[in-house]
Parts: sequence; structure tokens; C-alpha cells
Amino acid sequence: MDKRTQYILALILVPVLIVSVYAVLVATRTISNTAAIKTVGVSAWQDSNCTITLTTYDWGTIDPGGSAQKTMYLKNDGNAAITLNMTTGSWVPTNASIYVTVTWNREGAVIPVGNSLQANVTLSVSTSAATAAITSFSFTITITGTA
Repeated sequence: MDKRTQYILALILVPVLIVSVYAVLVATRTISNTAAIKTVGVSAWQDSNCTITLTTYDWGTIDPGGSAQKTMYLKNDGNAAITLNMTTGSWVPTNASIYVTVTWNREGAVIPVGNSLQANVTLSVSTSAATAAITSFSFTITITGTA
């Protein structure tokens, strides 16, 4: 291949490669998601006064390798002290749970009757989520208060 042909190919291929790489990076940089909040034996609230019910989190957009934190307030409306537990489920797509971790700071905490407490929930997205072509997902967080 002569120098002129190489030059012409470079002029054509370099911009194509740049656009292709940019498209791949842009397509996998952000992940949007939502989580439905379900409760059993405890109520979940958006505010510390427990006046605005919490039913969903919109986590916004999170880059692979990133995380976000949300705050909720949990109230014991029952007639006995309760111990808290959190689980996740109903993942869409189902493989999203491989790349997303949900944790909180209140596992095993006890709420006396009539009291409430603040809980922080953290969602972390693995850097591998980008290579798995996950661009959005949803799931359910279930908070259970057991007497």
C-alpha cells in the first residue's frame, strides 16, 4: 500500500473510529433506575415528621462505578418493638442484581413502639455494568419490621 492510500485511509478511518468510540462511551456512561419501596410491619416516609409516604426512589442517573445514597424515615406503628430487615427483588432485567448492590445502615436496628428512625440506603453500580449493556433497571426494596 503506497503512502497516499495510507493517508486517505487514515483520513477516513480515524474520524470513524473516534465517533465509534465516543458512541460506545456515551451509550454506557449513565444508568437510570427506579426502586419501588414496600414495607411489612413498618411504615416508610420521605420526611422526618413522617407525613409524606415513601413509595419509590428515583435514583437518577449513576455512572458505572458510581453510587448514590437516599434517606428514608421508618416508623413503628405497631404495638411491639420491631427489628428491621431489608431485601431487594423483582429485578428488571434480572441480571442487574449482579452489577448493582443495595446496602443500608439499619439492618437489625430496633424501633420501639411509636418511634421512628432515619435510614440511609446506598445503591452502588459496578464498573462491569457498562460491559453488560445495562442502561436502565428497576427493582423492589422491601423493608420488614419483625416483632
